[in-house]
Amino acid sequence: MFSLSPKDDKFFDLFIENSNTIYETSLLFRDYVNNPEDSENKLKVIKDMEHKGDHQQHNIINELNKTFVTPFDREDIYSVATLMDDIIDLMEASSSRFVMFDVHNTTEEAKFLAELVVKAAEEIITLMTEFKNMKKSKKLQECIVNLNKIEEEGDLNFRRAVRILFTEYTDPKDFLHVIKWREIYQYMERTLDACETLANVIEGVAMKNA
Repeated sequence: MFSLSPKDDKFFDLFIENSNTIYETSLLFRDYVNNPEDSENKLKVIKDMEHKGDHQQHNIINELNKTFVTPFDREDIYSVATLMDDIIDLMEASSSRFVMFDVHNTTEEAKFLAELVVKAAEEIITLMTEFKNMKKSKKLQECIVNLNKIEEEGDLNFRRAVRILFTEYTDPKDFLHVIKWREIYQYMERTLDACETLANVIEGVAMKNA
């Protein structure tokens, strides 16, 4: 049966629930990157979180299909749900590269990017909590700015990491090392990009519903 209540805030609660899954995954991801030993077992735990995120996204979509009057545009609800799922997917994809490429060590640049992912995930919890009260919130814009800054910091570190690969690993025997780490860095940077994109979509929704 369709719900006709325009004040139903179930979507906001589901977003907050999903943001906590993002944060939990980010902690596992940071530990994985910092200590990539036993990588296959650690990856399995992250994959379990990815499945949990998928389930939460499906719940949001199912609620969207059952709800006639939504608190904001249906397309925006779908976009927010998809972007939150993308963040978890990208952490899983970044982690899986360690197993795919048989990488058992880490780098300071990777540790730094993983730390930024955790910081972004922390901000996303606040972002989604404030989003529920977007018309009254005084912290929502601050969260959006913070996520943009984190992404910018990640972009700078990504460039620095790639520069190190191409300046310090110039021996032909280092070719595979460069290829492996460049892709790992790319996926980590894409994770931060997805966090920023989510913040930008939330900002747009807040502006439309001010």
